[in-house]
Amino acid sequence: MINFTNHPSDRWEESQRKAALKYGEIVDIPFPAVNPQGDENYIVALAEHYFRQIMELHPQAVLCQGEFCLAYQVISMLRKEETTVLAACSERVVKEIGQKKEVVFTFWQFRKYGESA
Repeated sequence: MINFTNHPSDRWEESQRKAALKYGEIVDIPFPAVNPQGDENYIVALAEHYFRQIMELHPQAVLCQGEFCLAYQVISMLRKEETTVLAACSERVVKEIGQKKEVVFTFWQFRKYGESA
């Protein structure tokens, strides 16, 4: 199971780690910072680089979340190879404590991209 996000799996709550392990060992590939000045060709080249890196590991599933254009390209490439691509579904709870905000995410499930009922 490839974790292609900005959220290292060693920081996940236990329920998310347990759900991910159903797809095999978790391997983190950090989602890159994407240059906002990059054009479509830049995004495609970056997507091809990470797609190859991911596919070399023969994943059973890939959690892919990050900058929208790059994520879309990578997800599209993975789905063409019939690789299961997932999104983490979490509830975001914000608590205001004086001048500060505390954000807590509660993991609920993984949802497959492109699956229909």
